[in-house]
Amino acid sequence: MSGHSKWSTIKRKKGKADAERGRMFTKLIKEITVAARNGGGDENTNPRLRTAVATAKAANMPQDNIKRAIQKGTGELPGVSYEESTYEGYGPGGVAVYVEVLTDNKNRTVAEIRHIFSKYNGNLGENGCVAWMFDKQGIIQVETSKCDEDTLLEIALEAGATDMSVQDDVYEIITPWSELDAVRAAIEAKSIPIISAEVNMVPQNTIKLNEKQAETMLKMYETLEDHDDVQNVYGNFDIDDEIMEKLAG
Repeated sequence: MSGHSKWSTIKRKKGKADAERGRMFTKLIKEITVAARNGGGDENTNPRLRTAVATAKAANMPQDNIKRAIQKGTGELPGVSYEESTYEGYGPGGVAVYVEVLTDNKNRTVAEIRHIFSKYNGNLGENGCVAWMFDKQGIIQVETSKCDEDTLLEIALEAGATDMSVQDDVYEIITPWSELDAVRAAIEAKSIPIISAEVNMVPQNTIKLNEKQAETMLKMYETLEDHDDVQNVYGNFDIDDEIMEKLAG
């Protein structure tokens, strides 16, 4: 697992509960709204919306919230107009950092993102400076207690997945980003619950961090993730399990 995946798994175990849940709902509502605005409000013809709604349901978001977010995207209800943007740069130890945002004020957001990079010994670069270091892929996570490994692997590969790994109590299934929805649907058709199904930027190579660098990197990562306009953060860092667990504790 990359550092991004390790940290996501640890955070899930820690379960920051209400505060984390509230931030997640805000980000999901933005994603659903933009997906509906760009591709229409019909999940059957809008794969991005279908994935966003499935993620929201997995997070136990009320159906009314999902419906309102779609209606805001299609213009049936009034709402804020969000603009999609990405920011790229470097963090501690030369880690490549890729940030996806949805914002209603791009000037404010870029200033705040630049400040976060600087605060944690990083620097914001030009668009394209690190994007080439990542591959756009689908990532599906399933608890190991919910399914036999061989069974899940067979289902996933037949539906279009390319690989699967096991980390602690989680299966992580890799798919081409265009096949994410098909693989997710195939797994759910077998009544296997899914933790998450997302399009991620997966690093081609990783940079190993020592404890001091790791501590700064994770603080930067969390601060970026907690920013209201940030949807996703990706980094090509790798941190030894014992250091990760110590810092997470």
